[in-house]
Amino acid sequence: MKLVIHGTASFFKTPYSPLTMSTVASLKTTPLIQVHKKLGGKLVPFAGWQMPIQFQGVIHEHQCVRDGVGIFDVSHMGEIEIRGPSSKNLIQKLMTNDIDTMQDNQALYTLMCREHGGVVDDLLVHRFSEDHYFLCVNAANTEKDFAWISKNADGDGVTIQDTSRETAQFAVQGKHSEALLQKLCETALNEIKYYHFKKAKIYNFESIIARTGYTGEDGFEIYMHAGCAKKVFAAILEAGKDFNIQPIGLGARDTLRMEMGYALYGNEIDEKSKPLEAGLSWVIKLGNADNFIGKSALAKQKSAGNKRKLVGIRLRGRGVLRPHYRVLKNAVAVGELTSGTFSPSLNTGIGLCYVSPECAESGTELEVEIRKLRVSAEVVKLPFLPTRVKKN
Repeated sequence: MKLVIHGTASFFKTPYSPLTMSTVASLKTTPLIQVHKKLGGKLVPFAGWQMPIQFQGVIHEHQCVRDGVGIFDVSHMGEIEIRGPSSKNLIQKLMTNDIDTMQDNQALYTLMCREHGGVVDDLLVHRFSEDHYFLCVNAANTEKDFAWISKNADGDGVTIQDTSRETAQFAVQGKHSEALLQKLCETALNEIKYYHFKKAKIYNFESIIARTGYTGEDGFEIYMHAGCAKKVFAAILEAGKDFNIQPIGLGARDTLRMEMGYALYGNEIDEKSKPLEAGLSWVIKLGNADNFIGKSALAKQKSAGNKRKLVGIRLRGRGVLRPHYRVLKNAVAVGELTSGTFSPSLNTGIGLCYVSPECAESGTELEVEIRKLRVSAEVVKLPFLPTRVKKN
């Protein structure tokens, strides 16, 4: 086994605290930090990074993505490359989803779990071949994930490489994303299916273009060498003027994912949570012959049944929901919000919460305690809005 903590990537050739002088020095920055400042981005600390929470306002940016197209700098996300003849065996050992179903140039959403079933991370696996995989992991978990993968690699036959420092990532999301990017790319983007990817050039720079995203809209996530980031970002903004493209911050990224009911690591799932309770059974393939780490514990959890269920909460009254607000039924606390926000699309407060099965049915009347006031709410089926991803 060969480990490379940092190296050139071989496939190229929620509440936020204000920044203080003491925190700035310790934060990582993406290649676009000066661009964000020039564009008027409001910078905040997030997962050890200095990131823009908004540019022109969360609601404006949210609607920009829902109605047209926006671009996110998500270069804080981690990238790990796995190569060698033992690559597939290692991936199968680590991931809860069915790696055997993957074809070349396909992406797969999955979990990595501990032996007790807690979630190390939720991530995307990209397959170039049986001997070559590329993982996109959560920013706060990159070092932990790398250590976990390395610990579980058996002997020779695999090289594990953390390429996060050399990699930039943009998400171009919204109904005009394909038309916009096609102006900068000779590869036919309409041939890239949902959760598939291709190596291609964007503005003449080598990239990986994946039809994936975290917004519920059609769109792409683009990976490239960090040295190309400023030129490609500028080219996308210029080409997107005809579509009224806007840079989008973390604030709208959160409201967009919330409307889809997407889990956020650290909120809905973590190493102490039970992913079956989070509604993630669809990425946990217990019926497969392969024994991934945590399979036995998750099978026992399934057999025992879920004591809680993650549900969507929608306010009937006025208010903005935040994580950790108490949720009540007949004046008795039945849970607390793991995530909460104001939905620009629905014009009301929405949240995610674990509740007992008897409180999990759609239409169940609840209350949320907001600053000592109890506001009427109800359980709703997820997602809060229909997805508009391009699945064919």
